[in-house]
Amino acid sequence: MEGDSVSINSGLTEMMDDDVILWRFWIEETLIAEINKEVDSFTVYDVLDGRFRDRLKLNKQTGYLIITNTTTEHTGTYELQINIYSRSFFYLTVYARLPVPVISRDCSSSSSSSSCSLVCSVLNVGHVTLSWYKGNSLLSKISVSDLSISLSLPLESEHCCGSTEAVIRLVFSALVGVATFILLVYDIRSRRTEHDQPQPPSQT
Repeated sequence: MEGDSVSINSGLTEMMDDDVILWRFWIEETLIAEINKEVDSFTVYDVLDGRFRDRLKLNKQTGYLIITNTTTEHTGTYELQINIYSRSFFYLTVYARLPVPVISRDCSSSSSSSSCSLVCSVLNVGHVTLSWYKGNSLLSKISVSDLSISLSLPLESEHCCGSTEAVIRLVFSALVGVATFILLVYDIRSRRTEHDQPQPPSQT
């Protein structure tokens, strides 16, 4: 989830004195971190519009790459190269946190019937963005607008909006609908990103 920290395992329990470790991000195989034990050098790079700025750390014993305060822009494939002999690939997906829904209720009645409408709105989700890159060039970007789901339940006039069970069911249904929609958007983005990114070379 956004804001969490993640540690990508190098597979080492302890680096050797002559190890050279390179960490790359999938966009143009950008070098983001480098370890050279022979000269006791541990370096992280400020690249790709600063998306990794002040977020990368290296474990000086194992070579683990640690990403702090993650955002959705950190989703993608990471390549680990140890010396010139070993290459490994890791795919990371970072999901945005769901905003807190706003629940409102409106009841109306007439001579023939009464009903209640429950509106579940999720605001401030414009940051949920689908981006497509070719190299370092942004091809397109789509932002999801605010979401609103309205459900109506016919009730007898003397019980209009008075049934706690019915309201709970409506709230639950609305939340499931909103969450399903947002997760669908994330799934589409992840599949598109995975499809467009460079594929790791086949192992021989």
